[in-house]
Order: sequence, then C-alpha cells, then structure tokens
Amino acid sequence: MRPSGRDLDTMRTITIETGVTKYAEGSCMIKCGETHVLCTATVEDRVPPFMRNSGLGWVTAEYGMLPRATHTRMRREAKNGQSGRTQEIQRLIGRSLRAGVDRVAMGERQISIDCDVIQADGGTRCASITGGWVALRLAVNALMKAGDITTDPLTDHVAAVSCGIYAGQPVLDLDYLEDSDAGTDANFVMTGAGGLVEIQGSAEGATFSRDEFNTLMDLAEKGVSELVAAQKAATT
Repeated sequence: MRPSGRDLDTMRTITIETGVTKYAEGSCMIKCGETHVLCTATVEDRVPPFMRNSGLGWVTAEYGMLPRATHTRMRREAKNGQSGRTQEIQRLIGRSLRAGVDRVAMGERQISIDCDVIQADGGTRCASITGGWVALRLAVNALMKAGDITTDPLTDHVAAVSCGIYAGQPVLDLDYLEDSDAGTDANFVMTGAGGLVEIQGSAEGATFSRDEFNTLMDLAEKGVSELVAAQKAATT
C-alpha cells in the first residue's frame, strides 16, 4: 500500500555519520531514507543580549535547504529573505533541543545548531531535530573534555518523527509521496524517556478521530525509540 513498500509501522533506514566537518565543535550527517541533513553545532562564549548576566546558557538553531534539495530548484533564501516556513522550522528545532538541556549547567554560553537540508524527501524538520541533538551532544562532549563545564547539561535525548494517515491508514515516518497526499500529517517531538515536547498536527482533508490520533501517538513512540537508539549508537 505504501509507495516505498514499507509496513505501516516501519521507519525509513536511518544512518547518522558523525564528525563530517572539520571546524564545527559537533557535526553529523543524518539520513532518513532519501532525506539527508547536515547538522553542525557551534559553541560561543556569549549569549543573546536578553540573557546577559543571567547565568543561563542558550541553544538556538538555523535551518535551510539547498537550491536542489527538492525536485525543482529553489532560489537561495539569502537573496529573498527567509520564508515563514523556514522561520517556523528553525524556531521549532531550537525549542525542541532546549527541552533536553539544563541551561544552568550549560553556563552562560550559546550553542548554535545549523541544519542544512542536502536532499529532501519528507520529514526534514524531524531529521533536523534528531540530527541536531547529535551535533549538540558532540559539542557538549567537547566542552566537558576541555573542562569548560563539569556537569553534563543534556538531561535527555530529543528526537522527532512524522506520522500521518495515508490512504486511510495510520503510517509512521512519511516520505514525500505520502506527505504530499496524506489526509492527516503530524510531527511528534519527544524525549528519550517518552516525554512529549511538541506535537504539530493537522487534517489536510477529512478530520481525524481521537482513536486515530492515539494510533499515531503509538507509532510516534515506536519511531522515536528507534531514533534514540540511532543517536546513542552514533555518540557512544
């Protein structure tokens, strides 16, 4: 039934390669099927003006897509200004990653996560959150190794996955063909312990029921557990 031939509750193949850039304090290339995102983490000994002298750290994110990440070429946003979609996604990434951070233990510094979509086939924001956490983990490891912080500020894993109702059936981890034709589309951001960070969901056609939402939630829990396992394998 699914274009890819996957079972309803089967994720796309997940790979996470770390240390893919020379200069960033943390970096990885995450591949969720045909969606590929480069995630880098940059540590700076400063925080935004509104947080100065607070003793708290800050995690922020930027997101972008290369011109040929999709079927047709897009103009670079640097020329036209960021779209509302891009701004919404990068705020989501930042909020999600901060949910797993003890900002007191982090100290008054900022870690910026840059997520650049090399190739898009659905679920780019979810891949960015999942890969962004890996880059953040590696940057924090570098800080701890250097003795700049003594207490691990990462309180839990954070990962995200999409679920939806495609051809009348709840499915896990939508690719582009499913996402573009789904009756319901939802993104679930969760911690490794199963806590909910954020849910974005909408009916694209007919409404969906509470029972269907519960099924999507169950699928998301399964998917996030697999993503967390991939994060652990990449960072230990």
